[in-house]
Amino acid sequence: MAKVLYITANPNDASHSYSMAVGKEFIESYKVVNPTDEIIEIDLYEQYIPLLDSDVFKGWGKLSSGINFEQLSEKEQTKVKRLAELSDQFIVADKYVFVTPFWNFSYPPMMKAYLDSVSVAGKSFKYSAEGQPIGLLTDKKALHIQARGGNYSDSPAAEFEMGHRHLQVMMKFFGIPSFEGLFVEGHNKNKEKAQDIKENAIARAKDLAHNF
Repeated sequence: MAKVLYITANPNDASHSYSMAVGKEFIESYKVVNPTDEIIEIDLYEQYIPLLDSDVFKGWGKLSSGINFEQLSEKEQTKVKRLAELSDQFIVADKYVFVTPFWNFSYPPMMKAYLDSVSVAGKSFKYSAEGQPIGLLTDKKALHIQARGGNYSDSPAAEFEMGHRHLQVMMKFFGIPSFEGLFVEGHNKNKEKAQDIKENAIARAKDLAHNF
């Protein structure tokens, strides 16, 4: 039995979002193919994802100096504890499905905050004696489902796409060997073909669910 984190960063639901619609079809098909797997849904718009702020760095600094957790301020305790929960949950999962829209050439800030929360030395990566990062999640796999109103794959505009590329770098940083992208593209640019684009992406998602 595998543990799957289904991580969404979208304020809209499947009825108003192409990425969420395709993501929903993917995960429902995956459940049918893998009925014994555990699916944990993480809505980054609903869950508490602390930013790496002064409270966090002060709390971490105190802990590294030998101060007990109970001696941290209330804010420091809350944030540090929550970040530990998120990173612990992430590293014990087997598969990750990220679902995002394409905003301003990237994705919503909640996703960046989440990736920051799980980027923890000694958990998702470590440093070699020479100071080089080594990914520790070498037995995992990940998928990114992203809707883009324009066309950014295999076009001159591809250089402007930063969300999937950033996620790809992070998965490599964590040592995750299998990372795929499923993109829904062009539905705003070609509105007359929007429904066909959506249906084609859903069909690809269902196929992908059988082998993920």
